[in-house]
Amino acid sequence: MTERISSVETIDVRFPTSVHRDGSDAMNPFPDYSAAYVVLRTSAGAEGHGLVFTVGRGTEIQVAAVRSLAAMVVGQPVDELTADPGALARRLVGDSQIRWLGPEKGVVHMAAGGLVNAVWDLAARRAGKPLWKLLADLTPEQLVGQIDFRYLRDALTEDDALALLRRAGDGRADRERRLRAEGYPAYTTTPGWLGYDDEKLARLCAEAVRDGYRLIKLKVGGNLADDVRRMGIARRAVGPEIRLAVDANQIWGVPEAIRWMRELAVFDPYWIEEPTSPDDVLGHAAVRAALAPIRVATGEHVHNAVMFKQLLQADAVDVVQIDACRVAGVNENLAILLLAARFGVPVCPHAGGVGLCELVQHLAMFDFVALSGSTDDRAIEYVDHLHEHFVDPARVSAGRYLAPTAPGMSAEILPASLAAFRFPDGPQWAVAAAGASTG
Repeated sequence: MTERISSVETIDVRFPTSVHRDGSDAMNPFPDYSAAYVVLRTSAGAEGHGLVFTVGRGTEIQVAAVRSLAAMVVGQPVDELTADPGALARRLVGDSQIRWLGPEKGVVHMAAGGLVNAVWDLAARRAGKPLWKLLADLTPEQLVGQIDFRYLRDALTEDDALALLRRAGDGRADRERRLRAEGYPAYTTTPGWLGYDDEKLARLCAEAVRDGYRLIKLKVGGNLADDVRRMGIARRAVGPEIRLAVDANQIWGVPEAIRWMRELAVFDPYWIEEPTSPDDVLGHAAVRAALAPIRVATGEHVHNAVMFKQLLQADAVDVVQIDACRVAGVNENLAILLLAARFGVPVCPHAGGVGLCELVQHLAMFDFVALSGSTDDRAIEYVDHLHEHFVDPARVSAGRYLAPTAPGMSAEILPASLAAFRFPDGPQWAVAAAGASTG
């Protein structure tokens, strides 16, 4: 009998990271790292796992969006889905009624990505390969067939994409050997959360250098005097040779971003991330022109490939930051990687939230092996939070991500963690609610 998707389960899972200000920044002072967690099950007993990262309240809305799309997945033949996830991605993104709620942005777009990523996880498990390897083993023609070029052809055509992928064919086997032996560069945001005190900032910066990181990121934008003090502490802790990046998390308007960063320029910031609204292409271009040689980085809230196209066309970005859960899954991220390669801009993926390190490492490693062929000025963000909840957690050693070897996209959360942190009825949240009622 034909194996089919028999069910889609979506779980609201939340971790109380706000208690210790883990993840805190100027725009998100008390986040609870959370996810709409997706499990596809097949009639033969196989599973595919995906998730959509959130930061607490509103996760129930993301769960509802996934459930609204799930009917388009249940009953589908597994062989067809896993052979061509791009066809599913186009169906989910293009649904004529649900699309109205985007289009191709926000909650419904992210929901499509959660389902698409779960299909890719299922495909990689069936192939017995980690996702980065499954993608790298596809032919240029197969990869191009996974991408919707409708809104991209003024910047990237199918022929352009094929040329980029074919050019990367030389040396691919050697790069795969290097990846397996040496891993992929990481940078860390662990020391830099805005809610940490000065002693913790200095201690964690020094530890990061000892652990092999060459790039450390700090959150900024709460108070200028505090930022000047904290940047001085970090620079003294790491010395002049370590790169320090800063992240404003969209808190500023364009003139304020320029004024604020000129005050921080004395500390030699490597990039300013999300200096203003993620939708403001011309604003990013203005900030970049005013602050050079400080680089401008963005991407974690850029909601689709069209926005990335415009940022690149407008010379508005020096560092592209893809996110595994913001756009509509692996397929759209392949398009963004190809756009970045077409414009010669390095990719430093955003990660750190629930599962983001686990998922996005596969995309960056595919990019190195089969597309860009380089790790120069590239690194994947790493934050040392919540990895213990995953079956195949991201692994970092000496400042480098180690290549996953287990089949899949590394998205599976341990059953015990799902049970404990399910919202609102998991035991961890029941304890928290009881404490709040008696406090």
